[in-house]
Amino acid sequence: MSRPRRKDSARCPICGRPRDEKFKPFCSKRCADIDLARWLEGRYVIPGPENDETDAESPAKEPDSEE
Repeated sequence: MSRPRRKDSARCPICGRPRDEKFKPFCSKRCADIDLARWLEGRYVIPGPENDETDAESPAKEPDSEE
């Protein structure tokens, strides 16, 4: 059975060094910038429902009103 991780033993997700509270959860501005660049380049993806390209091109449907 493994012991729960202590807060001070947390590691940087980019390089594995101990994290710095100033750049939490990273160890440095460099690693924070690397992570940001990966998001901006589209290397990280949050899963979600797939969009059909025709949905983006068609105008939004207006809700039916009961007048």
